[in-house]
Amino acid sequence: MSIGWQEELRQRLVDRNLRESAYAGIIEQYRRLAQQTRLLKERNQSLLRAVGTVRSQGSGVAGSTGALGGEDNAVRNAYIASLESQISSLRDEMAAVYKTQGQNAQRLLAMNETLREKEEVSRGAADELRRAKEESVTLRRKVDQHNELMQERDERLQTLHDEIQALELELNQVNERNTQLKLDNASLLSRWLDKMNDEAEKMNSANM
Repeated sequence: MSIGWQEELRQRLVDRNLRESAYAGIIEQYRRLAQQTRLLKERNQSLLRAVGTVRSQGSGVAGSTGALGGEDNAVRNAYIASLESQISSLRDEMAAVYKTQGQNAQRLLAMNETLREKEEVSRGAADELRRAKEESVTLRRKVDQHNELMQERDERLQTLHDEIQALELELNQVNERNTQLKLDNASLLSRWLDKMNDEAEKMNSANM
């Protein structure tokens, strides 16, 4: 008929775990990216504070405008190089995130296809089970009908057997009566013949 509630619950938990695990890599990449961004912001703040310190020290020194300009340019170049390095690193991280995201999307599609196939197999198995149960019910009904028919036949055979026994008993009684009647008839015939002989002898004696 249908899949048991325990199997359905288990399948739902498996589906949920598959969906959650498909995004686990992306979540980890974003976590690492956020952590690296925080570290880079701290480095930038340190560089900005260093630039501020150099400027404040240079403004208090008279006649050192050329030296200050050179140090300021050096700090600025170092800051720009650091930003470019950070941008390159972030681009690499984003490329890795997008790559992982694409791979996970492909995995998710493959998992969804696998789940769809499993659901089709489960539906097919459920249909086969339903048909098997229906056939079992039909066969059980036929067996019950056959048993009822056999019971009716057994009862009819027992009735016929009882009737045959009653007829045989009655036939035996009739045969016994017939035998007794034959004996009685033979005795009567013998007695009648004896009587006729006696009367014939008496008539012969009277005529002499």
